[in-house]
Amino acid sequence: MSAPKIAQASPYRVEGKEGKTYFWCTCGQSDKQPFCDGSHKGSEFEPMTYTAEKDGPLFFCGCKHTDKAPLCDGSHSKL
Repeated sequence: MSAPKIAQASPYRVEGKEGKTYFWCTCGQSDKQPFCDGSHKGSEFEPMTYTAEKDGPLFFCGCKHTDKAPLCDGSHSKL
């Protein structure tokens, strides 16, 4: 598998809404980061579905190297 593009070397803060489903970009090519806009088409990447468990801030990974996808785990600090 090829490596994703690092869209941003920090997380994206999003105000989450309980029960809302988000489609996190895994390829790093989307112009609507951190969410998928279909830019992965024709590649091995697919968006990851995430449903918020409660209202409040979410920190979606921007570097695409997190081990807790789709949320940031601080991996960007090691790149």
